[in-house]
Amino acid sequence: MLILIKLLLIHFVGDFVLQPASWVQDKENRKAKSIFLYIHVFLHGMLTYLVLWNIHQWPIAISITLLHYLIDVTKLYVQREDTKAKWFLADQVLHLLSIFAIWAFFFKAEINLQSLFTAPHTWLFMTAILFITEVTGILIRELLSSWSKALQDNNDESLNDAGKYIGMLERLFVFVFVITGNWEGIGFLLAAKSVFRFGDLKESKDRKLTEYILIGTLLSFGMAIAVGMLVLKFTNHV
Repeated sequence: MLILIKLLLIHFVGDFVLQPASWVQDKENRKAKSIFLYIHVFLHGMLTYLVLWNIHQWPIAISITLLHYLIDVTKLYVQREDTKAKWFLADQVLHLLSIFAIWAFFFKAEINLQSLFTAPHTWLFMTAILFITEVTGILIRELLSSWSKALQDNNDESLNDAGKYIGMLERLFVFVFVITGNWEGIGFLLAAKSVFRFGDLKESKDRKLTEYILIGTLLSFGMAIAVGMLVLKFTNHV
């Protein structure tokens, strides 16, 4: 497992710390003709060899170098201007999967997928992650749908019952922070609210937008906290 952690560290250093934005731009412009592409993948191989510090593990460094090159070249040629974000994510996922595969192959790591997918914690975390990523976004969108229309109005009125619900959510958060002993959370909540001081807003639409953002943020935080507490509760009993 220590080797796997080292390989992950090498990837993060090579891809994010030792890769300037100018290299990325040059690679996107010149693709396989970019000298920085080859310097980049060579650095990954050399870092792997140096960190592992074992002459007999040179095949790992070579494998890391070749796979990293293939993944990077593929991304450079298939991504478009409007899909860069998606391909950045796919690129990182492929790099991590390749590192995991190399580690499993060279160190004969035993991966028991059956036990992984029969463990209650696995399904609990999968359900929680899906809920706070996809489901929560849709729930918040639907809950705020009636207020989102009011953002287009030009009258001086505040969002209907917005202050009431902001106060309710604030008090719920304070209650949760208190009973869990996270007093610093109350300070964070106060600091966050100070960013949206109503007295500094001059236009009615700004006030509506502020209230809209506050409710959405508090709902989002609240659902995430609730799910996190449920996960902690269930993991202590299964």
